[in-house]
Amino acid sequence: MIHRTLAEAVADLEAAGQLIRLQVPVDPYLEAGVIQRRMCAAGGPAVLMTQVRGSRFPMLANLFGTRERIHYLFRSTLRLVEALLTAKADPMAFLRSPQLWPRALRAALCTRPRWVRSGPIQVGRCQLADLPQLVSWPMDGGAYITLPQVYSEDPARPGIWGSNIGMYRVQISGKAYVPNAEAGLHYQIHRGIGPHHARAIALGRPLPVSVWVGGPPALTLAAIMPLPEGMPELLFAGALAGHRLSLVRGENGLPMPAQADFCIQGEVPPHEVKPEGPFGDHLGYYSLRHDFPVLRVQAVWHRADAIWPFTTVGRPPQEDTVFGAFIHELTSALVPRVFPGVHEVHAVDAAGVHPLLLAVGSERYVPYAGERQPQELLTCAMALLGSTQTSLAKYLLIAAREDDPTLSCHDVPRFLAHLLQRLDLGRDLHFITRTTMDTLDYSGISLNQGSKVIWAAAGPPRRRLASQLPQGLVLPAGFGPARLFAPGIVVLAAPVHTLPRDTPDPALEALAEHLGGWDFGGLPLVVVVDDVDFTCASWANWLWVTFTRSDPATDTYGIGAWSRCKHWGCHTMILDARRKTDHAPPLEMDPEVEKRVDALAASGGPLYGYW
Repeated sequence: MIHRTLAEAVADLEAAGQLIRLQVPVDPYLEAGVIQRRMCAAGGPAVLMTQVRGSRFPMLANLFGTRERIHYLFRSTLRLVEALLTAKADPMAFLRSPQLWPRALRAALCTRPRWVRSGPIQVGRCQLADLPQLVSWPMDGGAYITLPQVYSEDPARPGIWGSNIGMYRVQISGKAYVPNAEAGLHYQIHRGIGPHHARAIALGRPLPVSVWVGGPPALTLAAIMPLPEGMPELLFAGALAGHRLSLVRGENGLPMPAQADFCIQGEVPPHEVKPEGPFGDHLGYYSLRHDFPVLRVQAVWHRADAIWPFTTVGRPPQEDTVFGAFIHELTSALVPRVFPGVHEVHAVDAAGVHPLLLAVGSERYVPYAGERQPQELLTCAMALLGSTQTSLAKYLLIAAREDDPTLSCHDVPRFLAHLLQRLDLGRDLHFITRTTMDTLDYSGISLNQGSKVIWAAAGPPRRRLASQLPQGLVLPAGFGPARLFAPGIVVLAAPVHTLPRDTPDPALEALAEHLGGWDFGGLPLVVVVDDVDFTCASWANWLWVTFTRSDPATDTYGIGAWSRCKHWGCHTMILDARRKTDHAPPLEMDPEVEKRVDALAASGGPLYGYW
């Protein structure tokens, strides 16, 4: 079925038993967010909240909450898009598969939008305060749009071919903003709107921006697709929607989807910024208050039967986890063409996505050599860190397929064991210091600034990973307990971190020297944490603590560490994954709100049996 509107998608899901109507009052302040997260965690249906306190518009939660539901929504178009992507990924294979040609042609014909004189989006106007005031976490600085489609065009190349659609959170209330006249536009580094804004600033003029909400579900998915710069998301949305999208011209000169549910039109002044945030984010912590561009609102449009779709984010897995899995499914065949020599990548959701990227690459540069070592792998790694969303990776761990053709970076425990067996810790650690990093990651030395590291492994195993701690191990005062988390990996508790963020910790340097008195030959990785029990409770906990709370250059220590010709190495790595003095606080929910939602799911309640 082709969905031209969000209302059509809602009706389709309801008829299939994949959507329920919640017909009791719901508060968009915290309560709606808890319901959404609970339903998503349970793999439950989408929820249409028909009575939203403070707004006349219904809210739609968990629309993309399961991969099965995404496949159902796009059941009529996925094969068309897959044919189109096959043509891009492997043109020769596409030419040898004539059964794909009609599908690819049909998808290509849908990419081109068409202009119409008027549309349902122009039926009603309202103010920002009339929209559902979604606040997801207690410390959030105001109400947010969490499934926006932020549309902008290159001032030097106006029009659809110079356009970008991105999902950048939009704050529509808060102390910093003039009510109903201003909104905060939080776009992170390496986002398509950035070059547009930079050119507008260079020209000394405001950047027109429109924020679409709702509309055909394909528009929301297109906003999060990691398409190359210069490839308009609007074209991909048409292919995924299965029809040519209809556009009307807005007051700020930009298009509005005729079937969108809402459209906020405005402009971003060249140099004006205001404090945006805090906001509970997908790393599992708050992103704090920082200056970001301001959207001066000119008009807020809505259709007569408008529905407000939303999500909330937090420590993975969440609904954006499902987004990521679906994107990987669509684009995995493109990886070898975008990154020659790379066979597979995995941005690890449990570690917050951007902090940890695993990859399987090739090592073919000197096949005649007696023993492989990382060479082509480093070329692959630099390519991954040099373009697209993979450039935001903080830890890039890459291994050679030639050593194990069955190796997959989606089997995280097996991949890490393979890598740790082969790492030469005096050769295979490559740091990039004082570089850009994910805006949401507070482990670096300042906002948007930190370090990256490549762990590259090729060749036969160098060590057998130990399955027990060194015999007779004694820890320095204040440290411990120590526990073997997995073969080769030790988790060790340490005193609370109290030093400035970019200052080496003498206590950990002393720890490294102390541990040198025991045999750590089969234990290449020691992770220092605040809470051993929590960290070792699951792989998800270990990945989250280890990679969201450490910066490679600042927090890597080593037993037997040395530096030669600017290259650092050691015998055993020690990662400081404690919470640091200036880290953002982790997300915690209000117990009273949790109790109210518990009551909705109690026996006889409207959500009984869904979790």
